[in-house]
Amino acid sequence: MTDSSDAFIPTDRSRIRRSHEKARYDKETVYAIVDATPLCHVGYSIDGQPYVTPTLHWRVGDVLYWHGSSASRMLKPTKKGLPACVTITHFDGFVLARTSFEHTANFRTAMLYGTAKAMTDRDAKEEALRVMMEGLFPGRWAELRASTDQELKATTVVEMPIDDAAAKVRTGPPDDPEEDYATERVWAGVLPRHEIWGAPADDPRLLPGISLPDYLK
Repeated sequence: MTDSSDAFIPTDRSRIRRSHEKARYDKETVYAIVDATPLCHVGYSIDGQPYVTPTLHWRVGDVLYWHGSSASRMLKPTKKGLPACVTITHFDGFVLARTSFEHTANFRTAMLYGTAKAMTDRDAKEEALRVMMEGLFPGRWAELRASTDQELKATTVVEMPIDDAAAKVRTGPPDDPEEDYATERVWAGVLPRHEIWGAPADDPRLLPGISLPDYLK
């Protein structure tokens, strides 16, 4: 649960027990991980069967949002509220150590807990979608034609107030046993990994005279 400060209070479900020194509970760290990628995985259970679904997300304050087809298996139960666990992960590189046991990875990951519920108010749903679009491509919403009632009906927008959250972060070089640094003659270090966007590619059916928008340059 959150308190009046800028950190989450660890609970039984959110407390990190393994490698607890890598745990982070402050909102600044957790939300930086959440906001640094549009892709998350939503975990939930329906009739005793667990599911994990990848989807696009966005955040406003302490509320996480995602959307999908109204016919989705995941989205239907959210009309009544569905306990969910959302994970976001960044894989930052391999860490090659002097023993196989110490090999690991550098990463940033966050787990968020709450009750996911479908938004029912049409205007609130449309506003949530606008916030998503403007967060990704500022200025694009005004360029698009308005969504029809049928399109909005076919889209479920889910909101999940974040009750619990925790992050786990590993950075830096290998952490080998001290005696191995002076005796093991094998390369050790970090193989970094970075995600980059490629150059925009025009739709083959783009109308003549339409230039690349500033938010993609």
